[in-house]
Amino acid sequence: MSSAEKDDMVYKALSDRRRREILDLLKHEPRTTGDICAQFNELDRCTVMQHLNVLEKADLIIVRKKGRFRWNYLNVVPIRDIYDHWINKYASSSVELLTKLKRDLETV
Repeated sequence: MSSAEKDDMVYKALSDRRRREILDLLKHEPRTTGDICAQFNELDRCTVMQHLNVLEKADLIIVRKKGRFRWNYLNVVPIRDIYDHWINKYASSSVELLTKLKRDLETV
């Protein structure tokens, strides 16, 4: 799979509000699938599982089965790759410009 295809899968996964909410749940600690499902009362388990599968295919979560439980861990590497490849490239020039403006204003 090419780098562009991987990026597309990450963007697709991040495009859905509920999938972003799932990632937020996993930000501080891994959670079982049952625990994640319990956080979304308006969705049935099958729908939550579909969201988890999209996140897993995009490599945004790592799934480990331990006994009867399916543990979901956040994988921030694909997000960092997007940041390094796209966001940082464009943001750095803006930050430099703002820093220069701040210095110029402070010297007046």
